[in-house]
Amino acid sequence: MSMKAKIALFGLLSFVFVGLAQAQEGWNWPSDEKMESKAREYNAAYNDYMKADQFIQATKPLHWLLVNAPDLNEAIYINGVTVYDGASKETTDEAQKKIYQDSVMTVYNLRGEKYDNTASWIENQAYYAYNYYRGDKDKVADAAEYFAKDIELNGEINTPGLVPAYFDLVYRNYAYNQAYSDEEVLEIYDALYARLDKAEAAGGDVSGQKTTLDQILVNMEIIDCDFIQNKLAPQMEANPSDIALAKRVFQYSVQYKCTSSEAFTKALEIVDNDSPTFSTSQVRGMRAMQSKEHAKAEEMFNKALELAENDGQRAEVYYDLAKAQAQQGKKSSARQSALKVLDFDSSKTADVWNFIGSLYMGSSADCRGGQSRVKDYSVFIAAYEAFAKAGNNSGMANAKARFPSKEELFTEGYQEGQTINTGCWVGQSVTLRTRD
Repeated sequence: MSMKAKIALFGLLSFVFVGLAQAQEGWNWPSDEKMESKAREYNAAYNDYMKADQFIQATKPLHWLLVNAPDLNEAIYINGVTVYDGASKETTDEAQKKIYQDSVMTVYNLRGEKYDNTASWIENQAYYAYNYYRGDKDKVADAAEYFAKDIELNGEINTPGLVPAYFDLVYRNYAYNQAYSDEEVLEIYDALYARLDKAEAAGGDVSGQKTTLDQILVNMEIIDCDFIQNKLAPQMEANPSDIALAKRVFQYSVQYKCTSSEAFTKALEIVDNDSPTFSTSQVRGMRAMQSKEHAKAEEMFNKALELAENDGQRAEVYYDLAKAQAQQGKKSSARQSALKVLDFDSSKTADVWNFIGSLYMGSSADCRGGQSRVKDYSVFIAAYEAFAKAGNNSGMANAKARFPSKEELFTEGYQEGQTINTGCWVGQSVTLRTRD
């Protein structure tokens, strides 16, 4: 895979590290008098050069100390990073710049060998490695490995701002060296995203880092609907108890607009059973409606109702519930659910009364007693009144065309303006009127 021109670009990652080391305890001067004298002289010299920002000059006495008095004090390793990094910025010789950059890594590694405290500074080393090696095909893997080591030693990347830097290295290592399988990339992505979620939960603003992470993943062109269905779905089927995998399939399906797939349906079910939310339950209900599993839809909408967090959600799902109940022929329950919508959102008045009017219109066969045409047709008067509340003129006209005639009222001994009850489940008292 060739490196994409659209590779993610970062602003300068700026972190303040401890600069000059304070005097450390435990100075181990050479036992030989001449060597001790030289060590003291060179220690003073590199410190003076360093404080004067003459880093290239500082490398010479410092190098002597690292070779000839490696146990002198941890300060030579702490300050060694400052000196060699400074020298890499000071020189204009590209080959020499790389030598100084490599020296920063070496000083860190030597410090770890001697003082066994790698966990406390590995993230700083990873930061330098990112800046030095991210464009180097041969060393980008080393840079990525420092971040992996940081996570291994500390459980996570401590600085959320460095999370995208690690994933950028993964991207480059994947592009340059095919260093990971697609699944391994996604595992790293998920772990890093979880780290950012944790930072966000603690009050941090990591929206920029999350956007960068997502953009890098898109640029890698790993994920599409086929990948989700053919690679991830079989793993999910084999391990239905792997909730993290199901959540990944769910999130990717939404992100990459693959929500009509079987994989999404299965992931949705697993996620909703494990940690249901209003959204997951509502979506399951809607998918059940599409599949004409109306009883399942009703179950899911009732579940969503319990998980609703505000009136808008309650109104929404009561309307969904009314439709599911109507599809099962539970017309009285459907009307009740539809009317509940108005308890939470009065702007749905037209929708609700149109729905109820349609329920009434579709009930003439169910409610036909066959004894009185006037009573049988009275459900259309109830429908007319519902459509009137909705402001639906065409619905009103359609209902009126089904009213009883003047002759039918006269024949059965009824009078226009008289009140009767429709009976049946509709159970409405209506004022008789005629179609003619």
